[in-house]
Amino acid sequence: MIEQLSEGFFEIFEDGTFQKMDPARLDNVSEDTSLGKYSSALGIDPLLIQLSGKTIVIDPGLGWGLDHTSSYHDTSSVVTNLDIFEISPEDVDLVILSHLHYDHMAGCTYVDENQKTQATFPNARYLVHKEEFDYALTQTGTKYHSKGALYNLDEFYKLIAEKRVDFISQSIFSPLQGISLIKTGGHTPGHLIAKIIDEEEIFYFLGDLVPTEYHLNHYAMKQIDYDPVQTKKTKRFVLNNATEENATLFFYHSLFQKSGRISLNKKNQFTLSQPSSS
Repeated sequence: MIEQLSEGFFEIFEDGTFQKMDPARLDNVSEDTSLGKYSSALGIDPLLIQLSGKTIVIDPGLGWGLDHTSSYHDTSSVVTNLDIFEISPEDVDLVILSHLHYDHMAGCTYVDENQKTQATFPNARYLVHKEEFDYALTQTGTKYHSKGALYNLDEFYKLIAEKRVDFISQSIFSPLQGISLIKTGGHTPGHLIAKIIDEEEIFYFLGDLVPTEYHLNHYAMKQIDYDPVQTKKTKRFVLNNATEENATLFFYHSLFQKSGRISLNKKNQFTLSQPSSS
């Protein structure tokens, strides 16, 4: 089983702060004096996988509403999403982090009623590339070089102290049969994507290498990516392979078409069919 989860629609500002947004605003973008000029709209969509007898979550999102003192208890989170499938946080065996930007990993932890940081998934191993963590450490307490991309490791340190985190050093790593984690770099030094093979179907979770369907044929990440040249080079390579494999892509930040099977049209542009899942 592969299911795309959703925390909803958000507005992200240039300083990296997030705000929940009403998706109805997207119906009149041309009349919105803020959206697109001072901020951008995006979705946040973790991925749930059940494969080889294991339950896996990729990029558990912002985690709004998980903290005991949060004012967002009526909002969607990775935990409320899992509940739809009758899966508890204790059932999750593995959490894969494409990278350590706050919007992809804050849902790894929460603050309980005693003001203590706890693992959202208490029985899971957390996977991240070692190069990503090393770079994130250099950015702690500094202004990150690009707009809208922030590291905040404060609560993640608790997971490391409790020895819940496994650091990947390989360029390609398979944590279990059917899943390969591929280091792409580009967006961040240790950015990972996931290739999933379920029976005869192939799927890719692209993280921020290709954050939305719009980015398939357009590059609009120059001010955000750590290494734009590496991003463009690797993106084309991955998308070409995915096309040859007739693979389905999952996008983490899309507002509209969040997944679909990739192909090339007559103009040699990447296109998507209707969403597919397994």
